[in-house]
Amino acid sequence: MIEHPAFAVEPWAVRETELHLDVLEGAGSIFALANGHIGLRGNLDESEPAGLPGTYLNGFYERRPQPYSEAGYGDPQAGQAAVNVTNGKIIRLLVDDEPFDVRFGELRRHERTLDLRAGVLRRRADWRSPTGRCVRISSTRLVSFVQRAVAAVLYEVEPLESAARLVVQSELVANEPMPAAESDPRVAEALGSPLRSERFSDRDLRAVLVHITEQSRLRMAAAMDHLVTGPPGTEATTESAPDLARVTVTADAEPGQRLTIVKLLAYGWSSRRTTAALLAQVVAALAEARHTGWEGLLAEQRAYLDDFWAHADIELEGDAELQQAVRFALFHTLQAGARGERRAIAAKGLTGPGYDGHAFWDSESFVLPVLTYTLPRAAGDALRWRHSTLPAARERARLLGLRGAAFPWRTIDGLECSGYWPASTAAFHIAADIADAVGRYQAATDDRAFEREVGLELLVETARLWRSLGHWDSRRRFRIDGVTGPDEYSALADNNLYTNLMAQRNLLLAADAAERHGDRAAELGVEAGEAQAWREAARSILVPYDERLGVHPQAEGFTEHEPWDFERTPPDRYPLMLHYPYFDLYRRQVVKQADLVLALHLRGDAFTAEEKARDFAYYEALTVRDSSLSACTQAIVAAEVGHVELACDYFAIAALMDLDDLQRNTRDGLHIAALAGAWLAAVAGLGGMRDHDGELSFAPRLPRRLTRLAFGMLFRGRSLRVEVAREEARYSLLDGRPLTVAHHGEPLELTPGRPVARLIPPASAGEAPSQPPGREPWRWAAARRPGSGASSEEAMSDKI
Repeated sequence: MIEHPAFAVEPWAVRETELHLDVLEGAGSIFALANGHIGLRGNLDESEPAGLPGTYLNGFYERRPQPYSEAGYGDPQAGQAAVNVTNGKIIRLLVDDEPFDVRFGELRRHERTLDLRAGVLRRRADWRSPTGRCVRISSTRLVSFVQRAVAAVLYEVEPLESAARLVVQSELVANEPMPAAESDPRVAEALGSPLRSERFSDRDLRAVLVHITEQSRLRMAAAMDHLVTGPPGTEATTESAPDLARVTVTADAEPGQRLTIVKLLAYGWSSRRTTAALLAQVVAALAEARHTGWEGLLAEQRAYLDDFWAHADIELEGDAELQQAVRFALFHTLQAGARGERRAIAAKGLTGPGYDGHAFWDSESFVLPVLTYTLPRAAGDALRWRHSTLPAARERARLLGLRGAAFPWRTIDGLECSGYWPASTAAFHIAADIADAVGRYQAATDDRAFEREVGLELLVETARLWRSLGHWDSRRRFRIDGVTGPDEYSALADNNLYTNLMAQRNLLLAADAAERHGDRAAELGVEAGEAQAWREAARSILVPYDERLGVHPQAEGFTEHEPWDFERTPPDRYPLMLHYPYFDLYRRQVVKQADLVLALHLRGDAFTAEEKARDFAYYEALTVRDSSLSACTQAIVAAEVGHVELACDYFAIAALMDLDDLQRNTRDGLHIAALAGAWLAAVAGLGGMRDHDGELSFAPRLPRRLTRLAFGMLFRGRSLRVEVAREEARYSLLDGRPLTVAHHGEPLELTPGRPVARLIPPASAGEAPSQPPGREPWRWAAARRPGSGASSEEAMSDKI
């Protein structure tokens, strides 16, 4: 996307200077606005050409059958898919009876800008109609971070050369036609007319549509109101029907006169509330938005983002494109979870229909670490959503013959939606990923009420799962057999190292939390013997090691598998999962995404520096990055073992995952976890931040292409800022009580107003690791390095 000549590189915006229909669908994701509750794809105001339409409410879905050619015990009987709900973005324009359509007439100028500081999408178009009338159309769209149920559009039209008769139609449209689904399993399945009308009404310039889904029985309401100013004689009428509400504004305007419409939108949904209650809710939200006014909404949005960027911004010097990309990534991570308020954070956020709107383990492992240190309230709310799904997770565990809670691989409301056992249910590591997120949040916030009310129960139930899933072998080693780790090109393995080490941490976190809250643990049925059994299992956990190679196998026996024939795999056969049978992948040494290397990051305390270096080099040669989740983890560990230039290349891949459409599916929504991974690659990678057991440490180093890195984070009620230059790092505590951190192993005592600077020791790295042929990240990076001689077209062949 961003390599397209229509896109410009700017530090605080993503700007499209021309309209190109060939990237319209991808731009719909790039320009999406959301607040964690409402999501509006960046479609054109007039809705046609639509590209891929999309309006989403977090958690709102329809249930659908889950067919199997051969059903098995425990297979989910129903799936879930996010619904494209009532579209309130549509504002159509007719100029002297000619519809404004960019495909007709002459589009003399067109520009769209996603403003990362103001939190709005701006558009400006100069258009000459087929009959010769010239007009300027301007719009500004926002989804409010402050007023959770509210979105708004400022729409303005003015004639440029001669008088014109203007008609503007502002609409609410339910059950929009959607394009047919593709065969790619990452793409959503289209739902046909999922909404059934329950009520529609209009009054003055306000209209409301209320719908319910047929199967999931979820009810939603969408409402719109308008503030209209225009030339003398401007008129407006309102009409409504089951799936359509429309406000029509007519005006005769001269050059220099402007027709201005502020469209206010409100959304709400519930599984329990009545039609009348939802209608009252959205009408009240409209009233508050109208009271605030357009300028007030803009001011609220800017103030919210000013506060966020003040402690969360990442500053880079030396690479303007990477600077833009990392801010874009952080902005969309914020949009995915800011006001979710006890709802899931889906893999695509609220930017597109990909993966049917499901949430996966990557929410806890990639997104929540970022929110924990930049917007901890949102991280806590996401974990409270997981806690709310415990009844379904307990029932799933019971169905599988296990104790505790077995959380779903993919879900919207907490029920398992994946029918492919080897790559879903068997990936039990999601339980430990949730526990890890709980432990990190607790350590970073010291939120004792959360730990007692939410965290403890999540830790206890996941620890019970591991204790029942594993067993002691004849050598008194605690084994966890027949599971799938993060690498989806391996399945049903014994003692996946990532799973075992994360389960170990889970068991110890649960035992420690049960001791701190003995009375609450007793209410959950935890006895002293149970917590002791967790500790014993953790101490005895089996950690595979290949003495011959001097590396840790990803799982028992993995290093004995036949290596994949990378030399005979042409570039157009990636991703492998779309071109080869899983059977062939499962029995060979090929890694879709960082698995053992992810353990090197999240459980780095379990490895020596020498082991990390050897393990990283071994798995670099096997990892093809067919998942968007891989690059950021490879960046983090590459930096730790001294390969800082390689780390920066991987950092760039994570940050530009969607701006460059590296997976060729940005049209279906952004890769939120990969974008969150850009923050991780900068802060945990180049910044060297680690948070093992609540101890905050840093080991920063810069690659040649960057001259400065600065970032902020929140930790236990304090605001911390780190600035990294070529030879030294400076640590500043901006507020709060003194804090002890470490710089390359040296303890530093930080107090407000007294920055501490330290020299950065030189990196010591061995021989540069190799990657599978054709998957080397530096080929991609070379296209952006002056004097490299590589063209963008040449580099494109190596993109993932």
